[in-house]
Amino acid sequence: MNSTTEHDCDVLIIGSGAAGLSLALRLAPHSRVMVLSKGPLNEGATFYAQGGIAAVFDETDSIDSHIEDTLIAGDGLCEREAVSFIANNAKHCVQWLIDQGVLFDTENSPHGEARYHLTREGGHSHRRILHAADATGKEVETTLVGKALAHPNITLMERCNAVDLITSSKLGLAGHKRVVGAYIWNREKEVVESCQAKTVVLASGGAAKVYQYTTNPDVSSGDGIAMAWRAGCRVANLEFNQFHPTCLFHPQARNFLLTEALRGEGAYLKRPDGSRFMPDFDSRAELAPRDIVARAIDHEMKRLGADCMYLDISHKPAEFITHHFPTIYEKLLSLGIDLTKEPVPIVPAAHYTCGGVVVDQQGRTDLNGLYAIGEVSYTGLHGANRMASNSLLECLVYGWSAAEDILKRLPSKQLVDHLPSWDESQVDNSDEQVIIQHNWHELRLFMWDYVGIVRTTKRLERALHRINLLQHEINEYYAHFRISNNLLELRNLVQVAELIVRCALERKESRGLHYTLDYPERSDTPQPTILHP
Repeated sequence: MNSTTEHDCDVLIIGSGAAGLSLALRLAPHSRVMVLSKGPLNEGATFYAQGGIAAVFDETDSIDSHIEDTLIAGDGLCEREAVSFIANNAKHCVQWLIDQGVLFDTENSPHGEARYHLTREGGHSHRRILHAADATGKEVETTLVGKALAHPNITLMERCNAVDLITSSKLGLAGHKRVVGAYIWNREKEVVESCQAKTVVLASGGAAKVYQYTTNPDVSSGDGIAMAWRAGCRVANLEFNQFHPTCLFHPQARNFLLTEALRGEGAYLKRPDGSRFMPDFDSRAELAPRDIVARAIDHEMKRLGADCMYLDISHKPAEFITHHFPTIYEKLLSLGIDLTKEPVPIVPAAHYTCGGVVVDQQGRTDLNGLYAIGEVSYTGLHGANRMASNSLLECLVYGWSAAEDILKRLPSKQLVDHLPSWDESQVDNSDEQVIIQHNWHELRLFMWDYVGIVRTTKRLERALHRINLLQHEINEYYAHFRISNNLLELRNLVQVAELIVRCALERKESRGLHYTLDYPERSDTPQPTILHP
């Protein structure tokens, strides 16, 4: 069956989180925008973000301090220019969000005036995290979705996967290679459709689903990174996968995150015997950056042969806990755990992809007309380790800067009259979905075992060998059978797994989130790891 529908828009945005929707709302007064969402509109990493957004709103804080804290957390690999750009544009971008109707928590100052309640998280030297209780992402996402649904120039398409980007060179057109649209798998209709666009933006999130244990929703399968790579874009720093230190260890809640703000408000990390261990690893104890905390937990679990460690805030007043962390309190209570009275079992889990598609300050990639913003991109902000609550901020700042650039550069007309239809004449329906499921589980398990918190060259080489075998099998399967959501995600995850391992093998040192037993020392001249297609 061939493509049945051709869509047409000025800007196609792939992803419906904070990056994609903030960009769509900024572009919509001036252009026709289409937003693709792989699942329901709010089923992305933004919706589940608990902590908040970092920005300097307190008069005792400073932008210079935010910059320095970020550089320290990034362990010598942040690009100072990018960090400065984002920190300097943080306040007006967060203010834009407030103007859209996002309600952050407030408190009364000593003088009785209302002001934003700012919390503190690991790596920050000041309280600078704006939040909506412990469900900031939900507040941001639902507000932006509501605004986007009401805008006549925004078309939202749910349950639609981008399959691949369509470039001018694929169509045999002369001149500079540029993106002209994308193929879309419409899961409701089970057909591939095409979308013609003057500009395409990847806002598709990260790739933490490549690991067996992750805090991310199911949609985080590295689609944008894989599509950009296949289209000829560089990627960088994919060896730096952030493992969130405190994911709930419970069979009925495999990916429930326990926000870093718990530690910011005084929670302790403890061994099964009730003793604290973070002071043994770092003078900042529980408020050390995430890479240090995750490695410490991993070390103690392996040393003691324990299934988990524990997070304990029960020494704080019950009213304080339920007021600041209502979502977490209710969720844990439904699982039989009382946050106000007992320690909570936790393990580290894959959480954030610090590397991604190489972009400039406007979110432009190596391919004309293609932008990448949010977790899918590599801006230079995070370096070797992302500081807490800088991720939603990056989405907002690049949503703004990309919008400014796109509106300046938007071509007056489409490059082509129409796109070629998707050809399915040579493929069959597969009756062997079990192959996809088996490969899926195998990939995520060996990535966890061989490319996890602590690595060795031998483990990385073993992983790459397995990836190469899987790629051959999946490519053959992709060529012969009709596509499905699971096949598309598996194809992209295997591609991203290869890029992660190749980046990791190139880094001959231990730094930030990349710790290898073969090169435990830090290099004196660290550089980003950049891969060219």
